[in-house]
Amino acid sequence: MHRLNPRLLLPLLLLAGILASCEEVQEAGEYDNWQARNTAFIDSLNRISTTIVATEEDARMVQPGQMFRILDDYTSTSTTNRYIYCRKLTANDEGKRPMATSTISNFMYGTLINGEEFYGNFTGYSALDQNIPLPPPESSWPTAFDSPDESRMSAFISGVFWPLQYMREGERWMIYIPWDSAYGSSGSGTSVPGYSMLTYDVILEEVKD
Repeated sequence: MHRLNPRLLLPLLLLAGILASCEEVQEAGEYDNWQARNTAFIDSLNRISTTIVATEEDARMVQPGQMFRILDDYTSTSTTNRYIYCRKLTANDEGKRPMATSTISNFMYGTLINGEEFYGNFTGYSALDQNIPLPPPESSWPTAFDSPDESRMSAFISGVFWPLQYMREGERWMIYIPWDSAYGSSGSGTSVPGYSMLTYDVILEEVKD
């Protein structure tokens, strides 16, 4: 059995420490100025979404590709309105619309502003995808190997709950949720840091009731 030369041990330990430090710096760098970067992303959406959807008819009139906003009634106050930003990718005026008490079947793909996935039951578009083809190509839709989730509307955070009530079966939307309508300053687990704006590619497959 060969023993490690003690003279080689110290350089190896130093090298291991340097590599670990590099990994920590890279990981920290990915989220440097995170709150400011998320704020800037939200501000950019605010500048291009002048249409406010407040009724079912408003939502029906929005054309695919158009950016619009929906009021978050859970977190808005009398002095500050908080909005969720949306882009309709496909429309289906004949589809059923969920109520607040409904159970729905859906596909979702969630990413942070850097494109990092934090949730997904299919591989959809991310926050980095700005020029999405309309209609979205077949390759961007769920495959036979993907399975939809079945969820009660009440299980969703407010930033998802409100837009879903304006969607119809068969429609696909991009939803951009500021952190105060998502997981706030504390984040969620290890995958969503505090002050994270969330982007969801959502397909409403079916309203169950």
